[in-house]
Amino acid sequence: MPKMKSFFQLAAAAAFAVNSVAGHYIFQQFSAGGTKYPPWQYVRRNSNPAWLQNGPVTDLSSTDLRCNVGGQVSNGTETITMKAGDQFTFTLDTDVYHSGPTSIYMSKAPGAAADYDGSGPWFKIFDWGPSGSSWAMRGSYTHNIPSCIPDGEYLLRIQQIGLHNPGAAPQFYISCAQVKVTNGGSKTPSPTALLPGAIKSSDPGLNVNIYNGAITNYVVPGPQVFSC
Repeated sequence: MPKMKSFFQLAAAAAFAVNSVAGHYIFQQFSAGGTKYPPWQYVRRNSNPAWLQNGPVTDLSSTDLRCNVGGQVSNGTETITMKAGDQFTFTLDTDVYHSGPTSIYMSKAPGAAADYDGSGPWFKIFDWGPSGSSWAMRGSYTHNIPSCIPDGEYLLRIQQIGLHNPGAAPQFYISCAQVKVTNGGSKTPSPTALLPGAIKSSDPGLNVNIYNGAITNYVVPGPQVFSC
């Protein structure tokens, strides 16, 4: 009987672990021009199995940090055409519920975004950091394509970092959309950084204890935000 009890305890623990991983969130829909498009039409789907599709990336040295697991390839994702300055929205399958910052990055493809693996330089266009002890935890995030960036095809990347387990590896929730920018400008975005590499485990923004009340002087990990 003790062995049987041990078996059931292990089975229950395994089931809990699977459900805990599966019960996360993922950026899967893209909106532009007042239209909310179907999941994965313009957002690269990761290659995780279905039960782990909304699981986070935790390895800061992995190329999965670019566009999620397997996101270095397009896998049939379409590319949407937008004018520089246009508004866009990333929508999740459920509201974010792990405290932490959210950021938007872009990386210009040398050719078609569908052929680009994200190995080139990235620049950050917006951060949602903490306000006191509160974070921007919502079901969608909206911003604009910078009005001054050159025409071309880009990966448009959203990243939310879960900081809910102090002392453990932060959880990165990531998706990339494929965007063709038109009517742009001529300003070269800077600063830029590579992924992986832009974010390090020693970054103070990854090691803050979110349970210690109001957070002051918080610095979102990664490069400074580029502005036109």
